[in-house]
Amino acid sequence: MTDSKSLHSRIAKTVREIPRSGIRDFFEIVSSREGVISLGIGEPDFVTPWHIREAAVLALERGVTSYTSNMGLLSLRRGISKYIEKKTGIFYNPEDEVLVTVGVSEGLDIAIRALIEPGDEVLYHEPSYVSYNPIIQFAYGKPVAVQTQKENGFRLTRAELEEKVSPKTKVLLLNYPNNPTGAILSKKEIEEIAAFVIEHDLIVLTDEIYDELTYDREHFSIISVPGMRERTIYLHGFSKAWAMTGFRMGFTCAPPELTDAMMKIHQYTMLCAPVLSQEASVEALKHADKDIAYMKAEYKKRRNFIYSSLTEMDIPCIRPEGAFYAFADISQFGMTAKAFSLKLLDEENVACVPGTAFGECGEGFIRCSYATSLDEIKEAMFRIERFIKTL
Repeated sequence: MTDSKSLHSRIAKTVREIPRSGIRDFFEIVSSREGVISLGIGEPDFVTPWHIREAAVLALERGVTSYTSNMGLLSLRRGISKYIEKKTGIFYNPEDEVLVTVGVSEGLDIAIRALIEPGDEVLYHEPSYVSYNPIIQFAYGKPVAVQTQKENGFRLTRAELEEKVSPKTKVLLLNYPNNPTGAILSKKEIEEIAAFVIEHDLIVLTDEIYDELTYDREHFSIISVPGMRERTIYLHGFSKAWAMTGFRMGFTCAPPELTDAMMKIHQYTMLCAPVLSQEASVEALKHADKDIAYMKAEYKKRRNFIYSSLTEMDIPCIRPEGAFYAFADISQFGMTAKAFSLKLLDEENVACVPGTAFGECGEGFIRCSYATSLDEIKEAMFRIERFIKTL
């Protein structure tokens, strides 16, 4: 009879050696407690706008329950193309350069798998979203973390990239506006990174899921830099700015050769994104400006409050310029990020994510999401202030 030890040994070595998500492990602890104020999971607290939900309901009532093209509904791809061109000035042909995916997570997965041979190196910057490193490993690539610095607001620099690039480097993975730091890059900084990419003949994957959520200046996409459209896979989706996390809708924009390669993997593993979610996304794009503006204004109020509150507590925090996270420096308290987070949860029932969930250079930081109500944020800040007075 096969025992559990024998079964464990039969699991692929790559999978055995990758740890579970630091965020999910922490929130398994949170889920066992009552009365917790969570500043943890990066999910909007807004309900998906009613007209988007209504579009899904009406599609269901019409009997729209079949598969779609592997690429996604052409009406949706046309809407995506128009939306991205309006935002960036860059046109993608909806026929062969736009692919609808099951969330940005699938888009990132198939982009990596379409490009990486075993042993190829992928540069990515830390602190980073928890999925980047494992997805690269699942494709038998080598993840190479480029650690950004708090002194520079966690903004990636060309100099940092030059220290890590090698003859085996094939891809650069970018995420600005950034999860977990809230950092964004200026046009000049993006142009310097683009020059690095061209010089080293790399492909870029740019995850811009938060690009609508910037508060003090507009986001500038690397695809808008001359020469970068041809060597970039642009990743985006509807989860954050439209509060459509459960719809699981993402998309990629890329030259036909790259899109076709990704489509092959998508075709054989996912087939197509859910049709009702696609119908809802068609509707979402029709009123994007109005829907996003309302939620963005609310996030800005929360950003301002959480930043000023942490600053008044003498907890250093770089002012978030994008996304909906504050990355707070708690190193002065002489505890690891995990120990601080667990003690805060135990004593005050406030849940924040230890910075180490996002990479080694996240030590000494906690991520506080302000994708929750202002009332709860106010109470959480009161509890955190009370907590640090005991340390």
